[in-house]
Amino acid sequence: MNEKNGDRPATPPPDDVSRRVFLSRSTRWTLASAAVATHSRARAATPGQHKIKIGQIGVGHGHAKGKMEVLKASDDYQVVGLVEPDPDLQQEAEQGVFRDVPKMTLPQMLNIPGLQAVAVETRVDKLLDVAESCIDAGIHVHLDKPAGQSLARFQRILDQAERRKQIVQMGYMYRYNPAVVMLRSFLNKGWLGEPFEIHAVMSKSIGGEKRRRLAAFEGGMMFELGCHLVDLVVGVLGRPEQVTAFRQHTSPRDDGLWDNMLAVLAYPGALATVKSSANEIEGFARRHFVVCGSEGTCHIQPLDRPSIQVAFSRPRNGYQPEFQQVTVGSYDRYVADFADLARVIRGEKDADYSYAHDLAVQETVLQASKLPPEPVAAAS
Repeated sequence: MNEKNGDRPATPPPDDVSRRVFLSRSTRWTLASAAVATHSRARAATPGQHKIKIGQIGVGHGHAKGKMEVLKASDDYQVVGLVEPDPDLQQEAEQGVFRDVPKMTLPQMLNIPGLQAVAVETRVDKLLDVAESCIDAGIHVHLDKPAGQSLARFQRILDQAERRKQIVQMGYMYRYNPAVVMLRSFLNKGWLGEPFEIHAVMSKSIGGEKRRRLAAFEGGMMFELGCHLVDLVVGVLGRPEQVTAFRQHTSPRDDGLWDNMLAVLAYPGALATVKSSANEIEGFARRHFVVCGSEGTCHIQPLDRPSIQVAFSRPRNGYQPEFQQVTVGSYDRYVADFADLARVIRGEKDADYSYAHDLAVQETVLQASKLPPEPVAAAS
């Protein structure tokens, strides 16, 4: 499709706008780079350009294997090592994609000459511990989701990173999904008008030991899966004025996991619902993200094999008003994320997501998970 560039210029907030209102506005997608990478292969490094030295800490996160596969295949990175201090996970760290990666301690990794970035892929309860150590050491961080249960600590990490001009890229895996990139383009051009409704679902069927591990977190499935959708909602609408959360345990398994959860995010003139369950058969196929606006609707389903249906109030540069299927590019998780991170590290572009956005997402994730966060510190 031939799409004209319709980027809206960012408008600085007036001095009398409250910090909360400003954060709500500033946490929306900046849309500064709608044409982000969406191909199944990472962009090759420019001839003669050095590879970025990167390490990975942890194999306990559900995304750890996939992240290592992408980093090893990328022309942008040189994987220098792997840290896994948990004795229960060290055997796993010697298998599969991790087998040939040099093993080392955290101090050894952080003292590798020329190390520029680390992918933090520990179990969730260790994510912030490791991320803070990396930021303290002056290293850029790719931090998997969700960003722990302490909002105050996450804010401290972000504040220090911003002061030191270090990158904290969150591992929300749908940010560079080509369907989401297309949605961002539609919003940026104004083709959807003013959004008034978002409906989002992300579920799957989980059993056995994984349920027990997830039950250790009071946030349940909203904390584990729904956080990806919260990231997208905040990208469209900003920080919500109110979050109302519902949680249930509906499985016959006596494990205490909040496995059926719903959050309603309220905005002036808009409502968003986010649903996440551990009990849905073929849940992957029904994962979806729908934005309804005053001028059009964009329906992405399924999220992991992206397909889009769109409808507009009037013809839009080749698109018809009625619902139509739009073909998007192929999608391999994490590839475009790390390709974009490389460009930011090299100074070729600014980050697409601000520290304020990531802080607002985490605050909203905790509220949607029925985990009251600590208050965000006031701006100085």
